[in-house]
Formats: sequence, structure tokens, C-alpha cells
Amino acid sequence: MTEITYPTHARPGEDAGAVGKQQGTAGTDDAREGVLAIARAAKTASRALATATRATKDAALHAMADALVAHAGRIVAANAADLARGRENGMKESLLDRLALDEGRIGGIADALRELAALPDPVGEIVRGSTLPNGLRLRQVRVPMGVVGMIYEARPNVTVDAAGLALKSGNAVVLRGGSAAASSNEVIVAVLGEALEGQGLPRELVQSIDAYGRAGAVELMRARGLVDVLVPRGGADLIRTVVTESVVPVIETGVGNCHVFVDASADVAQAVPIVLNSKTQRTGVCNAAETLLVHREVAPTFLPAVLEALRAKDVTVHGDDAVAATVPEGLRFEPATETDWETEYLSLDLAVRVVDSLDEALEHIRRYSSGHTEVICTTDTRSVQRFTTELDSAALIVNASSRFTDGGQFGLGAEIGISTQKLHARGPMGLAELTTTTWIVEGDGQIRE
Repeated sequence: MTEITYPTHARPGEDAGAVGKQQGTAGTDDAREGVLAIARAAKTASRALATATRATKDAALHAMADALVAHAGRIVAANAADLARGRENGMKESLLDRLALDEGRIGGIADALRELAALPDPVGEIVRGSTLPNGLRLRQVRVPMGVVGMIYEARPNVTVDAAGLALKSGNAVVLRGGSAAASSNEVIVAVLGEALEGQGLPRELVQSIDAYGRAGAVELMRARGLVDVLVPRGGADLIRTVVTESVVPVIETGVGNCHVFVDASADVAQAVPIVLNSKTQRTGVCNAAETLLVHREVAPTFLPAVLEALRAKDVTVHGDDAVAATVPEGLRFEPATETDWETEYLSLDLAVRVVDSLDEALEHIRRYSSGHTEVICTTDTRSVQRFTTELDSAALIVNASSRFTDGGQFGLGAEIGISTQKLHARGPMGLAELTTTTWIVEGDGQIRE
């Protein structure tokens, strides 16, 4: 076999273990057999959910939540080892924050499972139905995907979210969480498996292939027929690698180069906290704002106010010449380059540009957006209409923070990712997005002429 190279996806200081370079066949046989065995076990386990009632699945979710809280000490201890290794490897503070678990965060993750249990079961939902003139009765019904694969980075909460969403939607899940969170994920998967067995369900409904390293990620991408859909969640290179190299169908989740545009008619008192929340409420997430566009007409009033607010939050502004002329004393400032408009910082950095019109703002967003979330601050209904019809992103928000593009905030429960593709699922991917449909046709002896 010729050499196969998968590009390393990590940003500086970030996990490089979820997908990476795998050369030749040496050392890959064990990974291939191991991943295939796990995928086969997942396929078999998924059948146990085919007839499971909502009550059975919800009881399992509650048991998983209780187990996480009961074993919080084990999980925190394992997480401490991951954090220490991350610091040694130079991981950025925002990414360390994303990796970190304490008893409070574990309690919140457990609560998310309980909230999932309270949501309607999507399996069996009738999407549409009709009776044909020949008497055939048709129903299009939601059914599970089967086995969902996840490749993700440095986010142990995703391990739990994916397990819970998969269970509630009737799926087994196979997880590749990357080396940065390996210790945390190992304990979490074990705890969840024990909870499932305690409810009479197979622990193989939630499995990890982390032990097989990067070679395991490659084999997961090749497990077509055993893994029904693959969801990558992480940096741009990780997602690109999975999308281009996987033979398993992929739902593409998105890098978040998100924009806030402050229109000429914006309410400045409202727009400043929207920008601040979008950028600084949590920086290491895909729905944090990375670029601020300001209409030139409102700039004399808005820029001094927002720059002072950003200075107070220790944000580094990468701005154009118009922004440079307004920089307050003490603000961290760097002249913006072309790279800044393209960058998902995931840090206390924000690119800021003054534009002459709504048209210029729309053109900038079309050119640089990753298709995740765009925000407009405006009181002009015509601007709202143009912004929400002329842009093509998974979420378009009017006069509110970009941080609301989230499964929990949308009332969907936990999410498995934010899809920026256009097929099947787009935006926050909750329970319904982890199902497909089947047609049930009932007749009374009809034959086709």
C-alpha cells in the first residue's frame, strides 16, 4: 500500500491527536482489527435500542447522569492529568478552559443528560403520511441512523453529549476524542458503560477508539457499512481531513468565523453589550464572534464605546486604519492583515473593520464567513430583510449575541455539533438530526399495474 498522509489539524498548542499523519501499513493492522471489532459491537448493540421504549432510554439517561456525579472525583482526577499534559505541551488558555472539568461542570453535563430525558423521543415520529387513491397507506417515520462515529478534540463534555444524544435517538456511538482528553474520556466512557449495563443495556452503545491513536481515526473513516455516519468536530484541518478522506458519510460541522455587523441605524447602547458578549462570554467556542464590522455612519459614536469596552476585557483588536484612529489608551491593538479576516481566533482577539455600506458588509461576510453564525445590530427593517435573505449561513441573528447558536439555547437539548453543510442537517444538531426516515407502506393486496 502506498503512503497515506492526513494533515495535522491542530492550532498552536492544541490537540494534534484526533486525526494526523498515518504512514504506510506498519502498525496499522492492530488498529484496523480493533476499530472494526468495536464498530461491529456497536452495530450489534444498536439493535438493542430498536425496540427500546422511551421510558427505557430515559431511565438510562438518568442513570448515566447519576453515575457521572457519583464518580466526579475519578473524572476530575483523570482530567487533571490531561490538563497538566496540555500545559506542558503549550496548549492555549482558552483551549485548556474547554478541556477543564470540575465538579460544577460535571454537574452541568449531567443536568444536560436529564434535560435530554425530558425531551420528546424522535424515534417513531411521523414526518408525513397520506393515503393514495389506490388505498395504500403511507407513513414516513423517523428511525435511528444506527452507529454514529465522532472525531473531536479536547472536549470531554462532547463525550457525554454524544453518548446521550445517540442513546435518546436510538443510536450507538463510537468516539475518537483525541490525545489531549484521553485520560478524561477513558474514565467517562467507562462510567457511562457501567451505567448502561446497570439498566440492562449493552455497554457497547458507547465506545472509544482512543487506544488506537491516529491510526484508529483513519480506520474509523474507512468503516463504511459498520459506521453509518461520521461527525467531525474541531479545527478546520480536522474537519477538512475527515470530509475529504472519509468513505463513511459525513455531516460537516463548522469552523466558526462568525461576524457581527453594526448597521448605521443600530442602537449603540444595545449593540455594545451584544458585541462584548459575542466575543468575550466564552472565547474558545465556535459561536464566538471573530470579526466586527461597523457602518461608517455609526462609527463616530459606536467605535469609542465598543473599543473602551473591549479594552476593559483585555481584548486585542486587529483593526483597519479607521479603527486605528479611534484606539483608546491601553487597548491592545494590531493593524489588521488579510489573514485576520480569515481567522477563527478562539481567543481574546477580534478583527474590526469600518465599512461604507450594508452592501460592503454583506460582501465581506460572503467572502470570509465559514457559514456558521452572523449577527446584525440594526433598527432598520430593510437591513434585517436583506441580511437574513442575502447571506447563507446556518444561523442569522438580529439584535442578539452570536453565542445563542447552541443546541441547549435553542431548546434542542445538548447538541452533537453545529452543522454548516446544507444536506440533511444545518445549524445545531440535536435529536432529530441524528435520525433518518423510513417509509412504511400498508396495503390490502394492491399490485402495481
